[in-house]
Amino acid sequence: MTETVQWMADGTPYSPRFGDRYHSEAAHALAQAEQVFLAGCGLPQAWAGHPQWRILETGFGFGLNFLVTWHAWQQDPARPGLLHFVSTEAFPIAAADLMAQARKFPHLLPLAEELAAQWWGLLPGVHRLRLAGGRVLLSLLIGDSQTMLRQQELVADSIYLDGFSPARNPDMWSLHSLKAVARCAASCWTSHSWLLQ
Repeated sequence: MTETVQWMADGTPYSPRFGDRYHSEAAHALAQAEQVFLAGCGLPQAWAGHPQWRILETGFGFGLNFLVTWHAWQQDPARPGLLHFVSTEAFPIAAADLMAQARKFPHLLPLAEELAAQWWGLLPGVHRLRLAGGRVLLSLLIGDSQTMLRQQELVADSIYLDGFSPARNPDMWSLHSLKAVARCAASCWTSHSWLLQ
């Protein structure tokens, strides 16, 4: 079963469950992903010279942060050989909704199509998707963020905190959830959130 999504008049996806938008207004969604998360974590410069880079995200949503990061990795000649993106998501959307959003960003569309081709059977648990010939790994942790992260042996180089606002999704921002995130952080890591803006 996939999450119900409503579309606002400006094309922004809205969650009836949380009473909140998935991201800022449609016209600013791409800039939010690029500036708040990618640039906020010092990427792509930070991953230069590393054999792999691991990113942890709380709240996959429509995958825009993932697609923007994958695109930046793809365009960077100094990219690591492996990009491993791990994201929690309690309520995955349908592939059709993912593609409806991606069509607004033509440069991301080929990546979204590759992702959507593997976007099925997302029952609770861990799903590993191999993209870009296996050089981009997406590990989707479907379920409660805190519970899923406690079960992982992950060391993240960058962390994207992106799960609706604390007022709308307090479990995602609880002390216990943030401790589970911190446990996954490498000794030298960067983190950013839309809420810090």
